[in-house]
Amino acid sequence: MMKRSLILETGDVFNGTAFGSLNASEGEVVFTTGMTGYQETLSDPSYCGQIVTMTYPLIGNYGINRDDFESIEPAIKGMVVRELANTPSNFRSDATLNDLFVVKNIPGIEGVDTRKLTRIIREFGSVKGHISKAGADVHVEEVVARLNNISFPTDQVKQVSTKRPYPSPGRGKRVVLVDFGMKHGILRELNKRDCDVIVVPYNTTAEEIMAIYPDGIMLSNGPGDPKDVPEAITMIQNLIGKIPIFGICLGHQLFALASGGDTFKLKFGHRGANHPVKDLESGKTEMTSQNHGYAVDPESLKETRLKVTHTALNDGTVEGLKHLDAAAFTVQYHPEASPGPEDSNHLFDRFIELMNANVKGEKKHA
Repeated sequence: MMKRSLILETGDVFNGTAFGSLNASEGEVVFTTGMTGYQETLSDPSYCGQIVTMTYPLIGNYGINRDDFESIEPAIKGMVVRELANTPSNFRSDATLNDLFVVKNIPGIEGVDTRKLTRIIREFGSVKGHISKAGADVHVEEVVARLNNISFPTDQVKQVSTKRPYPSPGRGKRVVLVDFGMKHGILRELNKRDCDVIVVPYNTTAEEIMAIYPDGIMLSNGPGDPKDVPEAITMIQNLIGKIPIFGICLGHQLFALASGGDTFKLKFGHRGANHPVKDLESGKTEMTSQNHGYAVDPESLKETRLKVTHTALNDGTVEGLKHLDAAAFTVQYHPEASPGPEDSNHLFDRFIELMNANVKGEKKHA
């Protein structure tokens, strides 16, 4: 068992044992509070460029299976765990977490006090971190100095978006799914409703989308700052009012920007499968799966035609919007779950209803 370290820009050092790739890695260190779902987490493109800390202490206990991936190629920079299970127990298990990390060249570190690490992130916010090469001597002062003077890439969406359009055929409504870092769970939910889905790259223009003759537009989740994707904001501006729109996570933030709103970076983000959200229209509270580091500024919405429909009960941030003049609505959380509760799965049915109403010519808003 080879030793390695996690070094933060704050100067904090966590020593542990290496698993997965033996190479070094750097990224933004964040934490997620899900008790299960580590496979979906590590394969969620929204974690692109990040080192993910799992707050649940035992990770890998049910192994890795072929069905629970949210993307084919994981984009995380590393994983930090308290204890790694090397002998998983589950009838679906095909491999260990260590096996997958070796194949995908992802470094991991176990034996870390993840409670202490999480408290540091909560105090200082998401921080830059370095996972050292396994077994190598590390000069901490040099690493800390470099972390404090570097900026990580801002092209995460470009990294994880599909490079060319592709179909996922069905006989129902035609949906153009704009891939900003799409979780496969979104595509699965549309397929379950027999939608004829065409997945397109993040930089597809409104004109190119309309040329596909869609019944609706789905704006997917994705990583990073929404303001780093200006071409998507322009595309959405040119689609509002023409076709029903449903936005999720980054798609929600981009829709707000396209409608005249603003976004800001959260101190340490919302990541986990246990976040309560209140539906302001029904009065109901749903448990949701979340993964984002940015949020919509509610003050910026006062001069827009957007209405807040959902708020987070933990901190009051905006979790849902609808357009007052167009058939369009968005949520900050993940109604497709994976991992997490499926309380909000009905939002996909709502999207289908919007598309049906639009075909019939009814004046029905979100």
